[in-house]
Amino acid sequence: MDPGDPPDGALRVRALVSGISRGTERIVFQGRVPASEHQRMRCPFQEGAFPWPVKYGYAMVGLVEAGPVALVGRRIFSLHPHQSLFDVPADAALPVPDAIPSARAVLAPQMETALNACWDVGQVEGRVAVVGAGVIGLLTAWLAARTAEVTIVDPNPARAVIASQLGLKFALPEAAPTDCALVFHASGTSDGLNLALDLCAFEAKVIELSWFGDAPANVLLGGAFHSRRLTLQASQVGSVAPARRADYDHRRRLAEALSLCADPRLDILVQASTPFAEMPSRMGAILADPDTLCHLIRYPE
Repeated sequence: MDPGDPPDGALRVRALVSGISRGTERIVFQGRVPASEHQRMRCPFQEGAFPWPVKYGYAMVGLVEAGPVALVGRRIFSLHPHQSLFDVPADAALPVPDAIPSARAVLAPQMETALNACWDVGQVEGRVAVVGAGVIGLLTAWLAARTAEVTIVDPNPARAVIASQLGLKFALPEAAPTDCALVFHASGTSDGLNLALDLCAFEAKVIELSWFGDAPANVLLGGAFHSRRLTLQASQVGSVAPARRADYDHRRRLAEALSLCADPRLDILVQASTPFAEMPSRMGAILADPDTLCHLIRYPE
């Protein structure tokens, strides 16, 4: 069926690849978005209502087939759910620079989360640990390492190779550095959060990047949390970090995150792909896989 022309000011986009955000999409897939967050956790262009099923996803790279002449034939990035053909307002799409492959461009939302977390700190400096070597943790460590001494901590020794290729120090939990001035937590587990608190120096701060959905977090605050005067601070990409709100809106922040994906070393984070047609039967297994980092959905050419 001919879908006709896109609405005025919109683009008709044929999907090339989209990325699965495993942490958030697993919670959505399992119907574990808390009722209080049903509205706040809606992604742009979502269809359906929580808990499940919904059309979800926010890491799409596609080719513009119709719309404003300047963008026809260009690749764009959009915070759009997984879908093979769609219309999107032109102001909800960012041109993908020619130097950035489509598969790497899907990292833009995770890069944006990591960038916002660093902005939440202000100046990242001193001894820093990042607990959790998933995509968010690795990108946060990669950004923080521009100005600080950073070690990424994870119980999976295979992540040491990935960290090394990104120029990062790696440690297993038992060998993690202590007396850190700042710790980012991105493991999505209570054990990881408690480890992050254990790594803190006096009056240090933990930036919490994990989202637990409706699962309780068992946080041990009866130890040295109070005597060391620690701070546990949430970071969430839904709002621009306070220190940058005067200069950045969401679109400009996303554009900066996309530009940061130009580094070819980040290709190591994109590790698997599945054809779109197979996703109904494969999605559960993909979301349950603890080892693969970024998983792509490929669309027919």
